[in-house]
Amino acid sequence: MSKRGLLILAMAVAIASILSAQAAKPQFEFKLYEIHETTYPTTQGDIEFARLVNVGTQGRVHITVYDNGQLGQDEKAIVEQTQMGAMDFARISLAPLAQFVPALNVLTLPYIYRDGIHMWKVLQGPIGQKLLSGIDKANLVGLAYYDAGARNFYNSKKEIKSLADLKGLKFRVQQAKLPMDMVTALGASPTPMATGDVYSAIQTHVIDGAENNWPSYISFSHYEVAKYFTVDGHTRVPEVLVASKISLSKLTKADQDVVMKSAAASIDYQKALWAKSEKDNEAKAKAAGCIITYLDAKTLAEFQKAVQPMYADYKEFADLIAQIQAVK
Repeated sequence: MSKRGLLILAMAVAIASILSAQAAKPQFEFKLYEIHETTYPTTQGDIEFARLVNVGTQGRVHITVYDNGQLGQDEKAIVEQTQMGAMDFARISLAPLAQFVPALNVLTLPYIYRDGIHMWKVLQGPIGQKLLSGIDKANLVGLAYYDAGARNFYNSKKEIKSLADLKGLKFRVQQAKLPMDMVTALGASPTPMATGDVYSAIQTHVIDGAENNWPSYISFSHYEVAKYFTVDGHTRVPEVLVASKISLSKLTKADQDVVMKSAAASIDYQKALWAKSEKDNEAKAKAAGCIITYLDAKTLAEFQKAVQPMYADYKEFADLIAQIQAVK
């Protein structure tokens, strides 16, 4: 081949290399907030969502999951950042999100669901989907619900076998009105604080315990300082994957559709991981010597009766509450 031919070939290779690099480079680099560690089921759901978006947009949209609270521990502050577009996506517990969309509080009322199956029928049915789309009132886009199981009480002082055993105990709750009211109704004292502060607060006796699900009890190492775990399932607070309206508006309609479909496609993946994680972490707690108390139906009925006055605070949502309870 002549020198001219070699030069043309070299130029063609260089141009192809440049075009390939440009094609591989994402048009949009987005951040997704997650408070839990990498192996946690919701984090894995986030990662699957990000992967599906990248594949579906052929690399145009790249989402980096910042887990383990790297971008902050205060979920309320993260919601505000996402509203302003400073955060592109976030996986947030429904409780702090409900401060911005009050109707969501209904989904977190204590003992509103018969069990997990009932909850998912509500969330994936017309009621849950209408509430999810209503998040746009807070300048956010609701993408999907993720499973977070049932929340239970645990503490460092004593075994809780009855409603009376809760009296006087100080429990950390999420920074929202409803969980504070619930703990008060049950006769204990609520202390709102960020998740990252709970371990040291129990260790130094600022609080006696907290309330959360099995995976969180283990992943945050709370079992090390609060060995008494009571399975009462008082609330089922789903997680919500949200997007900033501002960030999402930067994408084409086609890529926005990919984001929505990717979120929906990640749900079953996350739910399966959650179910396995619950069993595994309950086993870890038992192996660590934690004292697990399972309440009988009669005792649970006493807990349920104690929180019923709370429902009166949500009279404006009475019809919605009745619709949820009627779902079969």
